[in-house]
Amino acid sequence: MLKVGYIGLGLMGKSIARNILKAGFPVVVHNRSRAAVDELVAEGALAANSPKEVAAQVDIIFTNLPDSPDVEKVTLGENGIIEGARSGLIVVDNSTIKPASARMIAERLKAQGIFSLDAPVSGGDIGAKNGTLTIMIGGEVEALEKAMPILQAMGKTITHVGDAGAGQVAKAANQIMVAAQMVAMGELLVFSKKAGVDPRKVVDAIKAGAAQCWALDIKTPRLFDGNRSPGFKSYMQLKDMKIVLDTAKEYDIPISATEENTRFYEQMIEMGMGELDNSAVLGVIEKLAGVEIV
Repeated sequence: MLKVGYIGLGLMGKSIARNILKAGFPVVVHNRSRAAVDELVAEGALAANSPKEVAAQVDIIFTNLPDSPDVEKVTLGENGIIEGARSGLIVVDNSTIKPASARMIAERLKAQGIFSLDAPVSGGDIGAKNGTLTIMIGGEVEALEKAMPILQAMGKTITHVGDAGAGQVAKAANQIMVAAQMVAMGELLVFSKKAGVDPRKVVDAIKAGAAQCWALDIKTPRLFDGNRSPGFKSYMQLKDMKIVLDTAKEYDIPISATEENTRFYEQMIEMGMGELDNSAVLGVIEKLAGVEIV
């Protein structure tokens, strides 16, 4: 059985590592803060003191980190994965980073005989806890085939999109749609409320028609309960949108609607709402309209 490493035990990473452990794989974990490590060790995982130390013990290693520089440092830096890795190790990155960074990392690892997959995920903390994530894969088929049993412990929809970086392109595309849905949902809720109609009844009326989407199905019940805690933190949504904008600039792609949606998330951060769920972009629209939905 493959021995698995997992680095980055945040809101989603800890749940993913736990599901891999529950599936019966030996798991070695590492995280900057110790509490999450201790929690998983109590459930049967082993602890390591550095990415290098994790890499030296496992057949396949996953990372789940905040941004491109973090992944580059953990993978390629001092005491990083590359220093502890042997030829044939598979490195799988569940982070959302720039496609260009994913391609650079893949090239550096390949030169050392190390396989890599960029494998960003979608589905939020609920998907991570339930093992129902959507996983978008870029990289070599041979590595994916070996990693598949572990990926199946994490998610239910696993798609090989293409070569290195392709998974990150797919995730950026996913975030374009997510931001659009969250902003549109906020606008329709405020629009209904300020026009004198119950937003709950409006959602009931439209969510089975052409407007049906994941946001209306999953997010509106929480918003109507006054729950704006994360799921997926808004400051991370903004980070992802900046990846989209940087990549669009690199390829000269016009994305004016996405630029406008990104500005809503910038306003969220300015208003001190960065730790709230990405659906809480509703709060910006409420403030602009001078109305609250609940």
